[in-house]
Amino acid sequence: MASSMSLKLACIAVLCLVVGAPQAQGAITCGQVVSDLTPCIAYIRSNGAGGSVPAPCCNGIRSLNNAARTTPDRQSACTCIKGLTAGISGINFGLTNKLPGMCGVNIPYKFSTTLDCKSVK
Repeated sequence: MASSMSLKLACIAVLCLVVGAPQAQGAITCGQVVSDLTPCIAYIRSNGAGGSVPAPCCNGIRSLNNAARTTPDRQSACTCIKGLTAGISGINFGLTNKLPGMCGVNIPYKFSTTLDCKSVK
């Protein structure tokens, strides 16, 4: 059950950062997005209980940000995140949208279930 919750949380994080469109244009895979964001799931699901963002979460956010350098990569990551988070209830998008900044990463858009990934540049 813990791995199922982790997978769901990773999906939510992926949706917030960058729903099922093909990833042909971007080099980033959904597997990479999930791997990078899985460490953030428990923090998001607990609404930030425990205080600071876990280091593995920030490391994953930075890794994903560094990998998503082109517009197609960012759009692919967005699509992955959106698809993953669509099946997870109770996501705190307010907290989710604060995570990059809390980890020293600037992302110029806010994630939501209605974000048009084609608008991500």
